[in-house]
Amino acid sequence: MFVGINPSLRSAELGHHFAGRGNPFWRVLYAAGLTPVELNYEQDQRLAEFGIALTNLCPRASREASELTAAEIQEGKRRLLRKIRRLRPRLIALVGVSIYRHFFPGSDSKGPGLKPESIDGARIFVLPNPSGRNAAFPGFEDKVVWFRRLREILEGP
Repeated sequence: MFVGINPSLRSAELGHHFAGRGNPFWRVLYAAGLTPVELNYEQDQRLAEFGIALTNLCPRASREASELTAAEIQEGKRRLLRKIRRLRPRLIALVGVSIYRHFFPGSDSKGPGLKPESIDGARIFVLPNPSGRNAAFPGFEDKVVWFRRLREILEGP
């Protein structure tokens, strides 16, 4: 299960995940081997064919995630936890370090990768936000390497 923080204004306008111009999420999924075909945002419902769910922490679209209120984030956490309990994913891929910090504020684990925590038995993996505006991971390969590591964990024992 991939979890983004909230939809961009463009994603909300078009009604599809990761629809922002220049957001390489769909190309990164394919390049990392997480999907056998290259999808685009208009095909986001096809992820279920590959055993992948995609959701957001908060439903309200914004230009910046920092526009979300503390109340929206808390309500989003409650809704997401209910969804996790219902769907029972074996791994939750948090798309962006900020989501991880919302769930585990006291953790000293920083950056992307597999985390020691879990949610209702689901392992936690943090991915860099694929946005081109992510200064910490500016290039395509800077992002793909983490999505490949996620694939390796999913394929592992």
